[in-house]
Amino acid sequence: MSETDELTTALRAWFTRWASYVRACDFEAARALFDPEVVGFGTRMHVVRGLERLEAQQWRHVWPTIRDFSFVLEELHCAASADERQAWAVVPWISTGVQQDGTTFDRPGRATVIFTRATPRDPWRAIHTHISLAPGTPQRSYGA
Repeated sequence: MSETDELTTALRAWFTRWASYVRACDFEAARALFDPEVVGFGTRMHVVRGLERLEAQQWRHVWPTIRDFSFVLEELHCAASADERQAWAVVPWISTGVQQDGTTFDRPGRATVIFTRATPRDPWRAIHTHISLAPGTPQRSYGA
């Protein structure tokens, strides 16, 4: 596995796009970044297989309840296989949560994503995501 400037640039762009979709609650656009057979787990659900289940059980319950979501791309770590068909990335993220009384709180976390593609010219698609809150962060956000 090796990290290159080209890989880092590509994955930073991928995470930037995903963050913009999270902020906009644009589920349809976000789906294009993922393999249909994605396997994931996160702050809200146990392991699920399939993009539809990931969206239904994680994204739709979390994205509308948070604000200001972004990845801390300066702290991105990534590498790719020698054939450039698989890659992984670890990156922290930040957001703002909303308490039940309407007050806000910092809602940081971290993400691990495994990517795949058929050829080195194809776009990266996430095949696995692990999204978790930083220790001590309230588990629930209530939205605006």
